[in-house]
Amino acid sequence: MKKVLFVATITGHICKFHIPYLKWFKEQGYEVHVASNGISKIEYCDKHFNLPFARFPINKDNIKAYKELKKIINENEYEIIHCHTPVGGVLTRLAAKKSRRNGTKVIYTAHGFHFFKGAPKKNWLIYYPIEKAMARYTDCLITINDEDYEFAKKHLKAKRIEHVHGVGVDEEKFNAEMNEQEKETLRDSLNISKDDFVIIFPAELSVRKNQGMLLRTVKLLKTDGIDNIKVLLPGIDSMNGIYQQMTKELNIEDSIKFLGIRQDIPKLMKISDLAVSTAKQEGLPVNLLEAMFTGLPIIATNCRGNRDIANVLVEIDDINSLCNEIKKCIKNKDDYICKEYEKYKLENVLKEMQKIYVSE
Repeated sequence: MKKVLFVATITGHICKFHIPYLKWFKEQGYEVHVASNGISKIEYCDKHFNLPFARFPINKDNIKAYKELKKIINENEYEIIHCHTPVGGVLTRLAAKKSRRNGTKVIYTAHGFHFFKGAPKKNWLIYYPIEKAMARYTDCLITINDEDYEFAKKHLKAKRIEHVHGVGVDEEKFNAEMNEQEKETLRDSLNISKDDFVIIFPAELSVRKNQGMLLRTVKLLKTDGIDNIKVLLPGIDSMNGIYQQMTKELNIEDSIKFLGIRQDIPKLMKISDLAVSTAKQEGLPVNLLEAMFTGLPIIATNCRGNRDIANVLVEIDDINSLCNEIKKCIKNKDDYICKEYEKYKLENVLKEMQKIYVSE
């Protein structure tokens, strides 16, 4: 039986983004293996290798993970290996060098290079040379946004370079109807009135996602007399309460809802009026794709990944421009709605990946 191996630093990455692809391989008669750090159950996986990958590259656990991964690859004679995440991608391609000489095809999906236009110089000094070196051990390098694709074609010497439209959005998640009573109940639970203008930004609270820009913009809106703004911020807090403290200092606590981890993002989007991203960098932002599928207007910062989706962009940390665009959107949402979602549908992205798998 033919075998395929998926590799990612953490199991959650596989479970969140790649189950449809594991399922497809099962349907084609493959034995499906996964190597990742974590013990969560993985659907359509015949064998899971729990390896001690560490997200930070310089970690002794990665040496142990590399040795175990190399042994796994050499023993299983995989037809295809598809690796993800920076550490998982580097260690897998190194571990699979011998296997490639014996016919195994190695695919790496870059979910957003750490080097990009405007990235810190240290990112270019560290990550670009690594990716350039690893390209020679890559049969197919997959990029998911325009900037990475154009850069890879010019500067990285992988055997083959492709542009795929993300990991695919399952539109069924956003087709479920909510009647007005259900919407009102959810809004009431969040202390949102029918007259409030609701902005949503579902993302990890982090420096990279830059929620501070949105908080400062809300302060500016309130200073300009727009008091009916409510901001929903679902997502894990990686800032140890810094943004919550900022809302107190800005005196906008009544406008900001820190919701933590939520399982009802599609419903939260259905009671929202606008989706915003203030990120400093993205690969291809799932939150904006999901907003587009919900039919929400979108305003986003002018960074890699956001540019692929949003019609209206503002410069990073330009709170005056963001404030002005939100004011315009309150009066006329139509100009902010993005409608080119067909190419991002799961069924269409799956077809793009199938062509790559079959040709490899």
